[in-house]
Amino acid sequence: MVQLRSFVFLDSLQPQLAAHICSTCRGFYPVPFVASLFVEIAPGMAIHQTIDAALKATKVNPATLVVERAYGMLEVHHEDKGEVRSAGHAILQHLGCKEEEQLKPRLVTNMVIRSIEPMHAMIIDRMRKGSMIEPGLSLLVMETEPAAFISLAGNEAEKAANIKLIEIIPYGAFGRLYLAGPEAEIDAAANAATTAISSVTGREPPPFKDK
Repeated sequence: MVQLRSFVFLDSLQPQLAAHICSTCRGFYPVPFVASLFVEIAPGMAIHQTIDAALKATKVNPATLVVERAYGMLEVHHEDKGEVRSAGHAILQHLGCKEEEQLKPRLVTNMVIRSIEPMHAMIIDRMRKGSMIEPGLSLLVMETEPAAFISLAGNEAEKAANIKLIEIIPYGAFGRLYLAGPEAEIDAAANAATTAISSVTGREPPPFKDK
């Protein structure tokens, strides 16, 4: 039986998140402010049938398809929000479930490192696929479970604050987000991201297991 883990509709994909998707995806590149949908399911291999249902029913463009043994994740987007909504409807119909049956997201990590040290910044800059963090800026690190909800956190943070998107990973056991900026901007970004995650409803997740 296929389980819906995440169903994340973004009405306006923010510029830095759109750029990061372009730098990492193997599909069709999104541009800023298009509508976007992230869907995460279990088991992972079933994501192929899931994206097939969306593409057969609508004109959305797929950017990302991640297939793992446990979880699968897809992202589709289109300049017409109605097309993306219709893709979501086709996916839910295919899965035989409602959006409310997704798992309620859990914020696993929410930390701010203020005035980051130069050597710490250097290590992060070597592994990031987004912007670089400079010494002295503050760093926000977030993790969500399920993973795809981190896209919602990152998108809302970018709407709310003048920050740099350093890295975002919306698939796997946990979603991860790294943001950098002045201390006040990072605090505003953290608040927006936390509020967005806490507003999502769904099934209660299983007891937390540190993987």
